Amino acid sequence: MDTKNGGYTPAMALTPEEQDILNGSQGEVMAKILKTLAMYGDTFGADKFIPIEGPGHLVTSFGISVMSATFDLMDELINAGVKAQQPFTVDPRPLDYDNVPCNLLQKIVFNVMYSKQAPYEEQLKKMGLKDSNAFTCTCYMDEVGNTPKKGDVLSWSESSAVVYANSVLGARCNRNSAFMDIFGAILGKVPNFDLTTDEGRRAKWVIEVKTSKKPEAQVLGSAIGLKVMEDVPYIRGLTKFLGTELNSETKAYCKDMGAASASNGAVGLYHIEGLTPEAVELGDSLIREDAQVYVIDDAELERVKKSYPVIWKNPDAKPKLCFIGCPHLSIGQLKEWTVRLENALKASGVSKVKIKTVLTAAPDVLEAFKKTPEYPRLLATGARLSYICPLMYMNNPMCKGMPVITNSNKLRTYTSARYYTDDEIAARVAGKETAK
Repeated sequence: MDTKNGGYTPAMALTPEEQDILNGSQGEVMAKILKTLAMYGDTFGADKFIPIEGPGHLVTSFGISVMSATFDLMDELINAGVKAQQPFTVDPRPLDYDNVPCNLLQKIVFNVMYSKQAPYEEQLKKMGLKDSNAFTCTCYMDEVGNTPKKGDVLSWSESSAVVYANSVLGARCNRNSAFMDIFGAILGKVPNFDLTTDEGRRAKWVIEVKTSKKPEAQVLGSAIGLKVMEDVPYIRGLTKFLGTELNSETKAYCKDMGAASASNGAVGLYHIEGLTPEAVELGDSLIREDAQVYVIDDAELERVKKSYPVIWKNPDAKPKLCFIGCPHLSIGQLKEWTVRLENALKASGVSKVKIKTVLTAAPDVLEAFKKTPEYPRLLATGARLSYICPLMYMNNPMCKGMPVITNSNKLRTYTSARYYTDDEIAARVAGKETAK
């Protein structure tokens, strides 16, 4: 038995180089990193470490003051001279006082909650942050540039990014926890189990979509996640609405559907027959012999949507704020929302939104959108643009009691925000309907 590292001997196989690192050949901190990842791998039955090909993406983007252990650990890594092997991206920032409504009391609490934001961002830079714009949950957008290729092994944690990378891009990544992402990025390797293996990517569920029209992405994803939980679903019947090309519109739909499945359940990978890379390549061979079947029709989607609890103190309250974009919107979605809001305002006979409305997207996506003709048109509706994480905003005790509406099933799941479909949101912010 190895007497170093507390006598820990991994169950998973280590190469001689990895064993040397565990024994301290690259210093105590690197030994701790490998040991932590090996213990993580052992917990889930990993057989070995495998190298990562793509840049990392970290889920911990917020300098919340009570997370002192986070900042201490980052300092330990920095002082040891270790950093990510490739420049990484990270989840969205929590604050944007210029574009997101915030009263004095809310701002005071935010300043206390996220008092470590600036020093934490300095730590991220020292660890290898890509650039000052690299704060988004949709790092895979073309404008951002952290877009893995099919087959790339990743060390990511953000649930909506992991499910997108696995499903739409065909990369390989487990639903890791915070700090496992940066440890993998530093070591350049991750334990091999579950979604990094061929067998782990096979479907335990067949989802039969039998709706009369294209399902709302957020509700479909919610229904799938609630049913299959962490299992892999193979979805049939969706290409008649989406087509068989992974264009920008289809990718945006998959992004939102996947985020809902990952938050309402724990889906890390889905296959869509005739559309996603592995389903196109491997077809029905991806389905396990004992796979269960779940039929989703119009009635089932309506049942799921009606099951969402309303946890506002006053269910009949007038909404004070609307968030659109969790996960962050694509540039195509920003353009679509410009038209949708314009049409809703015209139908209501008004020129500006009646509810404070914030659309969120990656900083690089926002910069690109500012160069389009839709940008001034969107601002003319009275809506605002921001780079924040709406969930981090809603975590403020002074905000979570507000009547907030959203088109995001992820935001609905994790906060008190109330879900409405895209069309319902547009009508409500234009003042045409009340939130009931």
